[in-house]
Amino acid sequence: MGLFTSNPLPDPVSDSAPPVDEHPLRIAAVLEHLRHSADTRITHPRRFRAGQLRALEKMLAERTGEFVDALNQDLGKGATEAKFSEIDVVRAEIDHAQKHLAEWMDSTSVKVPLALQPAIAKVEPRPLGVVLIIGPWNYPLQLMLAPLVAAIAAGNAALLKPSELAPVTSGVLAKLLPMYLDSRVYAVVEGGVDTATELLAARWDHIFYTGGEKVARIVAQAAATHLTPTTLELGGKSPAVVDNHLLPTAKRLAYAKFMNAGQTCVAPDYVLSFADTDALINRLGQAITSFYGKDPINHQDFGRIISRNHFDRLVSMLDSGDVSHGGDYDEQTLRIAPTIMRNVDLDSPLMTEEIFGPILPVIEVSSFDEALEFIAARPSPLAAYLMSESPRLQSIFSDRVRAGAIVHNAPLAQMVIPSLPFGGVGASGMGSYHGKFGFDRLSQIRSELSKTTVIDTLSAIYPPYTWAKRKIIDRLL
Repeated sequence: MGLFTSNPLPDPVSDSAPPVDEHPLRIAAVLEHLRHSADTRITHPRRFRAGQLRALEKMLAERTGEFVDALNQDLGKGATEAKFSEIDVVRAEIDHAQKHLAEWMDSTSVKVPLALQPAIAKVEPRPLGVVLIIGPWNYPLQLMLAPLVAAIAAGNAALLKPSELAPVTSGVLAKLLPMYLDSRVYAVVEGGVDTATELLAARWDHIFYTGGEKVARIVAQAAATHLTPTTLELGGKSPAVVDNHLLPTAKRLAYAKFMNAGQTCVAPDYVLSFADTDALINRLGQAITSFYGKDPINHQDFGRIISRNHFDRLVSMLDSGDVSHGGDYDEQTLRIAPTIMRNVDLDSPLMTEEIFGPILPVIEVSSFDEALEFIAARPSPLAAYLMSESPRLQSIFSDRVRAGAIVHNAPLAQMVIPSLPFGGVGASGMGSYHGKFGFDRLSQIRSELSKTTVIDTLSAIYPPYTWAKRKIIDRLL
């Protein structure tokens, strides 16, 4: 699930949140209000869309402090990380959309076959209507607002449902969004599983869900009732294949893995090493210490686990192999130190489930081919990373690995380029967004044909089909 994804709709048994006051009648009224406003086409003009994008950017600029504080309360994120990984990513998306909006909205002329001339044909992006955006808890601001940027740019109305597991950020969004955006067409509804269930029962023109595979199946089933198209941004176990043990490699892996305490959907989930594995693990330990000191649990730039259930799940994984670095944890603060493991049980949850926490298994393989076979035997991940300077290995990796994104030597960097699509394949997701890809995803790409009736050039293909007409048709078509 996005730079950064998780499971926004918790399992009511294993991941329950405090009860939230549900308002079914209010939700129905909000839906009716948004639908009515969308039908009046107020979101269609480019001027309106551009104005709403500016308003969203203004909110992020003026309210940075409130969002940073909320993210710290929900996830223990330091101010710098919160700003660049959540706020700045969205602002880059807004800036990119503002620069290209007119170009994206333009229709494209299409060549008309001789048999239909004279005529004019074109392809034109049109708003879908009302979009439901369901966001996760791990990047509760960025993964709510980046899809909203796409929805606004595409001319849609939208309802946002933030994760109840990040209640402070959810509350700030619910408070601030109506103060900056047009409340006729954009709304926030807070709540838990009951709220999400009610929202999914309604008819939408598109559902954009960021989360885990389990809930994605529920979303897809609900959407199928109304034949509603969906975008599913999921996760999976993103591998990193390493053929060197250089410190820059270790630093980039450690940075990508332990940002947000490992609660990032495109973080390296495990490492396959066919170089000097001992040296690589040592370098990883050095990188962790250089980032977070000798007591990372109490470091201001290292966050906490979102909930007790997730914390307990992660701690139980520490028994699945040998801890080479880290392994400490604090039950009171829900913090787990950055941990490197080796000799892991490949059949344990550590290697069969997305870890989504600050634990990095390092698995030694005998060759590059063995690493590729290891990846191919598992579901397609959201991203796959190769840490190698070899052009030959990079070419083979790109050709043979099936993943939402292929990245060489720069894990996570793909997320900050608005012109690159973000999305999974197979179990890691359906559909992509960011930049024009998000605009197109939340638009109807409609065909339009216009032909005059003054001259009936189609008469040659009307029945009855004489020998002469058949000859003409064969030549025209």
